[in-house]
Amino acid sequence: MLAASPAGTYLRSLRPWDAALIVVGGIIGGGIFLNPGIAAQRTESGLALLLMWAGAGVLTLVGALCYAELGARRPHAGGTYVYLREAFGPLAGFLFGWTMLLVIYSGSTAAVATIFASYAAALFGLPPAWALPLTVGGLVFVTGINLFGIRLGAQIQNLFALLKLLAVAVLVVCGLFLAGAGHGQVLAADPARHGVGFIGAALPVLFAYSGFTYLNNLAGEVREPQRTLPRALTLGMLLVIIAYVLVNVAYLAVLGHAGLAASTAPAADVMQQVVGPVGAKVIALGVAISTLGFCNITLVAGARVLQVMGEDGLFFRAVARLHPRWRTPNVALLLLGGWSIVLALSGSYGQLLDYATFGDWLACAVGVATLFWYRRHDGGTTGFRVPGYPWLPLLFIGIVAWVVAATMHDNPHNAGIGALIMLAGVPVYVLWRRLFSRAGP
Repeated sequence: MLAASPAGTYLRSLRPWDAALIVVGGIIGGGIFLNPGIAAQRTESGLALLLMWAGAGVLTLVGALCYAELGARRPHAGGTYVYLREAFGPLAGFLFGWTMLLVIYSGSTAAVATIFASYAAALFGLPPAWALPLTVGGLVFVTGINLFGIRLGAQIQNLFALLKLLAVAVLVVCGLFLAGAGHGQVLAADPARHGVGFIGAALPVLFAYSGFTYLNNLAGEVREPQRTLPRALTLGMLLVIIAYVLVNVAYLAVLGHAGLAASTAPAADVMQQVVGPVGAKVIALGVAISTLGFCNITLVAGARVLQVMGEDGLFFRAVARLHPRWRTPNVALLLLGGWSIVLALSGSYGQLLDYATFGDWLACAVGVATLFWYRRHDGGTTGFRVPGYPWLPLLFIGIVAWVVAATMHDNPHNAGIGALIMLAGVPVYVLWRRLFSRAGP
């Protein structure tokens, strides 16, 4: 166990259950309630769809195991930024932080906050004009609660995560046990569809599994991180895989593969069909809670990256400061939350997110690649070593690289602009080092 946290550093107050629920909350947002129909459109049967969700979950679990070793080796705040900086140099770390701030974390937070607002408005019968104030209000709320210590933020995040798991459970129970549909259609083939290949079907599924790296950003606040991080990442990922597969079984049991492929909001369609308008209200509440919890995690995790960048001299020094009482990076939280609100108000967040979505998984793959550097150069021992090394990390990197390359091939415009956003960080880095930064981190 690490020594007690000295003044001016993060408090190690996150327990194993807190950490596991952060993994769950960082992955389960609005996607599983809204987007499985896209994957159904690109597969030819219920069996193929379920195999896709299970296979993507196993792949993500491999990535989580790799990050478990990385977190055990470097149990400090910053996550992927720290790994890239140490293995590949400060420019690599800066480019990750640059893209994270401009687009990946802020854009996803703004986009998911609008989903929260739309479902909250529907839940309370509010007119569409309320969507933007609810978006901003939700972002202000999740930013504000985390200004007063990780313990309070973790307690609220635990509530979010447990409520979203409850929403998943309600959806599964309604789909499998109350719908009265024949379960024989779960695995049935859809003669109207012939599939579009692995990559086309995998993209919406893999995107639903992104977010498993957020816990590592908070490693500096986890108790006994060498033991807790591997356990929390494994347990959290297993919970998500089980939830995702069961939810898709419920969709197929009620709607069938063809009905799921035709649905733009399968969770709402299932609940409406099973229990009527009350069901639609219940799932609207579930989606609102789930999306707000996701925004909470992205802001908290991203703020830790900015704080460490400030310590390294690669960002404003004020961002590096922790609140003397709460030990929280309040300036970084306010900056990331404020930029997310700006993106939400501008309406450009969705386009920006499209440009850099492939960059999120690319960063995961490059982060896993640092494991090879640590194995060669880091003489320290850890309490956890990823099984199947080097084959499992290579498998993860290879499949993600394949998906990223296919995304760039299929949508070169968005992928190209995403690459330009990242590359624009190079001259910014050079200028920053000349004008503001100390010689090195």
